[in-house]
Amino acid sequence: MTTPKKNWKTKLFVIIYGTNTPAGKLFDVILLYTIIASILLVMLESVKSIDEHYHTFLNISEWIITILFTIEYILRVVTAKRPWQYIFSFYGLIDLLSTIPKYISLFLGGIHALAALRALRLLRIFRILKLGRYLGASHNLLNALKASRAKISVFLFAVLIIAVILGTIMYMVEGEENGFSNIPKSVYWCIVTLTTVGFGDIAPQTPLGQFIAALIMILGYGIIAVPTGIVSVEYNNQASNSKQSDEKTPETPQKICPNCLAESHREGAKFCYRCSEKL
Repeated sequence: MTTPKKNWKTKLFVIIYGTNTPAGKLFDVILLYTIIASILLVMLESVKSIDEHYHTFLNISEWIITILFTIEYILRVVTAKRPWQYIFSFYGLIDLLSTIPKYISLFLGGIHALAALRALRLLRIFRILKLGRYLGASHNLLNALKASRAKISVFLFAVLIIAVILGTIMYMVEGEENGFSNIPKSVYWCIVTLTTVGFGDIAPQTPLGQFIAALIMILGYGIIAVPTGIVSVEYNNQASNSKQSDEKTPETPQKICPNCLAESHREGAKFCYRCSEKL
């Protein structure tokens, strides 16, 4: 039979870390709204006209939210069976970094603006709205980018060579009197034009220069499609492999181990896959 103290910790753990109970989901939803409010307060305080009129209100509100975050962080540490596991986890470090700036601002002015780091805590929305199953898509994209890095590197190197050659040609065609005062500046113009950004700070004046510029612009649109195609092929391969894997091992993101805080256990699992703790 569990002691009242252990039972109290267990209930708090389910509310704070879990999302598969009404109380746990309500806690996380309130937490998200509090994070959003905190970010808005920091943003508003950076506007001088608003800060001059509402500085006291903004400062008191930030302190209230900071104290609430501090209490929440302490409860997370207290209720976890392995506190250090949480403290040095990704979410644990984010929670700490989003709490301490306001305290540091007492000694170093202006650093409280780092409280905008609380935006990273919005990543918890994946657990709250049970979006964990869609994280596989982001993993597929990351793997696709890794698989494509060699091809993309060769492609970018070829584009850089083209920019140097065309930039040098534009330097010889336009000359210093038209703003192409040196080769590096001409290469800069070529890269800006090739990427279809077009700042407009330098523009060719001669008919030949304008003709070359038109070719570079058209070439830029064609270049955009190349890396997109490379990544798309690799992404389709990754998605196909991931789909086959998911069919074999279905997972549910709601369950979290009370011992090591591991998530994404198989559906119907009774024990943690990492530490064998009973779920």
